Amino acid sequence: MSMQLEETDSSNGRVVVIGAGPAGLTAAYELAKAGRNPIVLEKSHTVGGLSRTESYKGFYFDMGGHRFFTKSKAVSDMWREVLTDEFLQRPRLSRIFYKKRFFHYPLKPINVLSGLGLIESVRIFLSYVWWHLFPFRIEETFEHWVTNRFGQRLFLNFFKTYTEKVWGIPCSELKAEWAAQRIKDLSLKQVVLSMFRKPGTSIKTLIEQFEYPRLGPGMMWKAVAKSVEDHGGEVRINHDVIRICRDGNCVSSIVVASNGCTDHIEGDEFVSTMPITDLVKKLAPEAPQAVLDAAGELKYRAFLTVCLIVDQQDLFDDNWIYIHDPTVKVGRIQNYKNWSPDMVPDSNKTGLGLEYFCDEGDDLWSMSDEDLIELAKGEIHYLGLANRSGVEDGCVFRVAKSYPVYDSDYREHLAVLREFVEGLDNLQTIGRNGLHRYNNQDHAMLTGMLAVSNILEGTDHDLWNVNADQEYHEEVEVQDNGDVLVEEAIASTFLKIDRYSFGMATGVTAGIGLFMATMFLVLKGGEAVGPTLGLLRYYFPGYTVSPTGSCVGLVYGMVVGFSGGWIYALLRNAIVFAYLRLGHRRLEREAIRDLFDHG
Repeated sequence: MSMQLEETDSSNGRVVVIGAGPAGLTAAYELAKAGRNPIVLEKSHTVGGLSRTESYKGFYFDMGGHRFFTKSKAVSDMWREVLTDEFLQRPRLSRIFYKKRFFHYPLKPINVLSGLGLIESVRIFLSYVWWHLFPFRIEETFEHWVTNRFGQRLFLNFFKTYTEKVWGIPCSELKAEWAAQRIKDLSLKQVVLSMFRKPGTSIKTLIEQFEYPRLGPGMMWKAVAKSVEDHGGEVRINHDVIRICRDGNCVSSIVVASNGCTDHIEGDEFVSTMPITDLVKKLAPEAPQAVLDAAGELKYRAFLTVCLIVDQQDLFDDNWIYIHDPTVKVGRIQNYKNWSPDMVPDSNKTGLGLEYFCDEGDDLWSMSDEDLIELAKGEIHYLGLANRSGVEDGCVFRVAKSYPVYDSDYREHLAVLREFVEGLDNLQTIGRNGLHRYNNQDHAMLTGMLAVSNILEGTDHDLWNVNADQEYHEEVEVQDNGDVLVEEAIASTFLKIDRYSFGMATGVTAGIGLFMATMFLVLKGGEAVGPTLGLLRYYFPGYTVSPTGSCVGLVYGMVVGFSGGWIYALLRNAIVFAYLRLGHRRLEREAIRDLFDHG
């Protein structure tokens, strides 16, 4: 029987943060530095959320693997401020494992040819051409999105199986914005600069290296939690929010359960990273039935990691491998030793994480740890990546509500929840689950920073639009002081030429030029006036080097000049469009590798 404790905290400017993942801890960090002494409530036994690091017998295991990259200076500055010199610079290598062969990711023609054979490679190429000539006009689903860029044959070979493992629904039901959100609609500047590199020019490209905390991302978030406490805030783990009390449109307090007791925590402002579906279900008084119904329709995907300790020094060079083989259940395999040598206490051994995507309560989720470890041993042996006999120990970690699902109806239901939650005056939802948005770690952090800005500075940042406008694609900015000038130069150089305006300009120029040249020769006079220019009579009937002929030449010059200018503009626009389109597709093909990096 649980005890009931009543705790009445001073609500003098107090901010209560629900969740100690990247978004919640970032918000608390900013608040603590501003002297607001936030309280962070975390359901789990540790901080970091999906970006946490677990340990077992001295081995460290990430929940998903999280690279540290960002184009946000504020995020980068915070990382440096917290961990200073604890970051490692790591090379990136992630490949596809399909039919017991490794394939580069993004796919490379020679690699695909050698791996799949000539006949299948030709079929893939023909499919690629076909779908570029006759694409889906409207990209509603992920299947449409990938097929338009790679062709249906490549989609079936390399994308369908893995994607459906991850999301548990057919690709024909997964909405295209999952891809669109993760891959920016690459700008003209990016495309052109990727083709014409000059010293000092800002180049944006996919990272081939990334930074990583020496002991995993959990090292970062434990350090942030300590900083919050050092600045007067509180981080309470094992505190499960069971009720969110409100007075009309204002949240007044949070009821949490911990160690068999319930605490009542009051505050002035509230920031929530918990799944938005759980949030509305825990409100008291209850949310309207329509809101509760919408919350019941939004779905999440869970995953579990079977961590294996292998008595072998080197298994493969990848940070992680995508497993596209439909005969096994594992979706992705992390090699933590390749993230950081310090993740493994014995350099003669290797720590692996086999990731299984599932739904809470399904067969995989409900399987015992012992059975899951045996399953993982069998699959790693079947794939030929490690010997079953070399696996000396293992453990299992489960992560619920990891990925918001973008199914066919999610937009409609999310809109209902968003409208209701935005009506709560002193509550902001942030982070991946708080916004039901498939964000990266740095996107989640940005929502936390902007939420604090709304509280402290009275700004009105729309947290739902962080990453919604596709502004935060994974890329690296090389320092450049002339960035704006480069952008303007590209825009002017590759601006579309109006055919009619350009034709008129060249026509008038040519006509006046011929008129003036003719009149100059007429005024100059002589026994033989303009014999060379007079040869134009063979091309322009009626033209002569005379006052009348100059007027005829004016007309001819305008007609021919207009025609030439119009045709030039047409061809030039077509060539530039094709050139930029090819560049755009190339960058997009490189970018698609990040669709499956669930960090």
